[in-house]
Amino acid sequence: MFKGSIVAIVTPFKNGQVDEEKYRELIEFQIENGTSAIVPCGTTGESATLSMEEHSRVIDIAIQAANKRVPVIAGTGGNSTAEAIELTEHAKKSGADATLQVTPYYNKPTQQGLYEHFKAIAKAVALPQVLYNVPGRTGLNMLPETVARLAELPEIVAVKEASGNLGQMADIVQLAGEKITLLSGDDNLTLPVLAIGGKGVISVVANIVPKDTAEMVNAYENGEIERARELFYKLYPLCRAMFFETNPIPVKTSLALMGKIDGEMRLPLCPMAPANLDKLKKALKDYGLIN
Repeated sequence: MFKGSIVAIVTPFKNGQVDEEKYRELIEFQIENGTSAIVPCGTTGESATLSMEEHSRVIDIAIQAANKRVPVIAGTGGNSTAEAIELTEHAKKSGADATLQVTPYYNKPTQQGLYEHFKAIAKAVALPQVLYNVPGRTGLNMLPETVARLAELPEIVAVKEASGNLGQMADIVQLAGEKITLLSGDDNLTLPVLAIGGKGVISVVANIVPKDTAEMVNAYENGEIERARELFYKLYPLCRAMFFETNPIPVKTSLALMGKIDGEMRLPLCPMAPANLDKLKKALKDYGLIN
């Protein structure tokens, strides 16, 4: 159902509020440059610092701005199943095409708890669901066997895998086959994930270089392996630069340096340390994104 370069889009702020005008401009920038789908309110969108009202509003804007030109996969996960269902119900009513559901963080459920959590959301809201496994942020890892069990549910259509473990991702493909779509959750691993059967990436770096990110995935899908590899290594230093500090600090700083947003973040995120900022500027200059 979902493939290609899918952007985990930032949420621009100005004077403490969501900058709706800039947000719409960012979505237009993505669509114009070949992005396959938009993910509002993911980790990169600072969902953890949005109020429930803001969260719903940001999703609404993304749906309105995309205007069915590309799918909107609304980030509506949480560590409370009831809250995730509430956010997902809103996304469905607003016209989202799917939902991105992160593994519950902090409370560290068992594998059975994970299964019951995602199943409860799927049964409560008839909306295609993309699972999101990111152990580095949530404190737990969703095992391939759990993903394969969930893939038996018709609502579960894809998994964003950000464990960094290619063996684990290969296990998902082997266990679940065509029942679920594997998407890379790490720009540094997009090409290897495609090679083991993945169909795309939910990307951070696509916020700033959507055209090259989309072209890389499309080239691989079209059998242009050398072109895909060339683009992967072109993007690779920039992908690494997006994690000089905690995401989304570097990518929002990059967009600000490119003149696309204000660059404001919400505490506990804060501006980059000077040494890291210098390294980021160099990476952007080397790529030709800033002077």
